[in-house]
Amino acid sequence: MPRKQYREDEDDSDDHNRWLVSYADFITLLFAFFVVMYALSSVNEGKYRTLSSALTDAFGGVQVIRAPEEAPQVVQGLPRPLPVRPRTTENMRREKEKLTGVARDILGVLAPLVDQGKVRVTQTARGVTVEINASVLFAPGDARVAEHSAEALRAVASVLKDDDHAIQVEGHTDNQPISNALYPSNWELSAVRASSVVRLFVDGGVAPARLTAVGRGSAKPAESNESAEGRMRNRRVAIMVLSNLPESETEVPVPGRERK
Repeated sequence: MPRKQYREDEDDSDDHNRWLVSYADFITLLFAFFVVMYALSSVNEGKYRTLSSALTDAFGGVQVIRAPEEAPQVVQGLPRPLPVRPRTTENMRREKEKLTGVARDILGVLAPLVDQGKVRVTQTARGVTVEINASVLFAPGDARVAEHSAEALRAVASVLKDDDHAIQVEGHTDNQPISNALYPSNWELSAVRASSVVRLFVDGGVAPARLTAVGRGSAKPAESNESAEGRMRNRRVAIMVLSNLPESETEVPVPGRERK
């Protein structure tokens, strides 16, 4: 009789401890859930494969998780492209047509100077460039726009004021040194000449936020400075109407810093 009582007590004890099985299963599943969430927080194909293998073994060969097909892959040490607006063929075609229209309008208002060889208009993927010989705009060694040339620049401003492209005005000189009270070198002369054109554009209604003035000095010659004709060509102002299509960007990795 006492032996029978012992067995009943033992069975009763087992009934009270059965909740531990469910609790252990719950803790195991909760642990697996947090492991999965941690893995998803850092997209890495190697981690996915390791996690998949570990969980497959733990759950008796049942495949639990796999790396997503479209998960981005980052190769250690290589640059990661930054997101930019897609340069689709249609966008490029429309932008090219728009810039061609701008170039055509500028050619129209500067036709006499184009015929005389004093103005060149070119178009590239970067935009439209209008090169005006400095002799048309300035006296030698001076950065004030000549009054007889200001009208031509105002006509260009009238074409550009309702446009939305950024405009960069560059001043260029030949390699002959200059040194006077106003301009110690060609750097100052070229920068002030570019600024004079920008100021005239602002007066003509072009938004200041679209304009940039750059002095190049003699650093970017169009032709050789060995001849008088080459030096004359190099003394110029370049008005660049820049394309609105963004250039592709690539992030440069910091040496020694591991990407995740």
